[in-house]
Amino acid sequence: MKLTHRLLLPSLVALPLMASAGASSQPLAWQTTWMAAPQATWDEHFPLPLGMPLTLDAGTLRQVVRTSLGGSQLRVVVSNEYGTAPLKLGRLTVSLESGGAAQPLHFAGRDGVTLPPGERLVSDALALATQAGDRLRLDLQLPQPTPLAGFHWDAREKAWLLPAGQAFDSRAFITELQVEAARAPDTVVAIGDSITDGNGATPRRDERWPDHLARRLAPQGVAVLNAGISGNRLLTSGMGDSGLARFERDVLRHPGVRAAIVLLGTNDIGWPRGPFGPAEPLPAVQAMAQGLEQLARQAHRRGVRLVVGTVPPFEDALKGTPLEGHYTPEKEVLRQALNRWIRESTAFDAVVDFDAVLRDPARPTRLRAELDSGDHLHPGDAGYRVMAEAIDLQALLGKAEKVQP
Repeated sequence: MKLTHRLLLPSLVALPLMASAGASSQPLAWQTTWMAAPQATWDEHFPLPLGMPLTLDAGTLRQVVRTSLGGSQLRVVVSNEYGTAPLKLGRLTVSLESGGAAQPLHFAGRDGVTLPPGERLVSDALALATQAGDRLRLDLQLPQPTPLAGFHWDAREKAWLLPAGQAFDSRAFITELQVEAARAPDTVVAIGDSITDGNGATPRRDERWPDHLARRLAPQGVAVLNAGISGNRLLTSGMGDSGLARFERDVLRHPGVRAAIVLLGTNDIGWPRGPFGPAEPLPAVQAMAQGLEQLARQAHRRGVRLVVGTVPPFEDALKGTPLEGHYTPEKEVLRQALNRWIRESTAFDAVVDFDAVLRDPARPTRLRAELDSGDHLHPGDAGYRVMAEAIDLQALLGKAEKVQP
């Protein structure tokens, strides 16, 4: 299967991250501690709204991110990965949400930067100490009306455009936070769709399953990055490039990646013959199996462990909404067949049976009521906690010694 990105992103695929010239020349062990996988925007014909205008007015865009590990210094990655014109960004400041003065982040010693289309850039280092679980406020000045780039649809956080006070549910421009690690980077990346991105979780509470996993692994000095994109699919691009197309960029290129957890397939099965893909045929189980095996080969070539999750049940998903059609009995047969193949496959280092821990024992085609967010597709806070607890840390990390629970 030959795969290409819809946009040519040479800095992402073939080249290392471009550091601004003013950054310290001293060798440092930089650890990615937070990320929001970028994706292309869409037009008004798509069934879902963007959550942001296609062009933001001049002002200051305020966004909040949460560290999975802390460090003595930090830097931020800004993105024009899906832009079609140069992206002009102004002054960027960072502060702890719990309090403290805002401090400027520079690019090659300057306030602001202009990024060419398809590029991303890391800021200079800032001596600001952080700990695991800290929430940081990032204020980015937009000196002129600015088209979205480095966009991420489902933030589970509010962003604000000041001084107008406009509030948004999506992110833009800032895609990573890095910290100087006290030891060699050690990272787990979760890649998936809206169930990994956290749709259904309480906003601003960090209740997604990768958030819960991050709290379990922080005492081990292991960062957990959430590379989920709501609506994402394994085989086909749509909301974000397909999992196959973005696996290198969003998973493997991070420093110190030890393992990846893949939860993809819900939308490959649910989108066809529904509002998102009314003319699409259902995929074959063999095609999805080959896609997951391809991810395993990519990971293993880089010495990265691959853990695959079974697809949770979604009977009655989005029923009674304009998006109804995600579930049919035929799609349930396909989901069961894919999960059976995942459980029996020897291609992966481990399997986490999300289906088994989330399904209703009395009606296994549905989510357990107490774990359901209410839309019968996405878990709620309790469901996401159960998902994180179902992950065997020893199987995930591959340690011979016993890991802390």
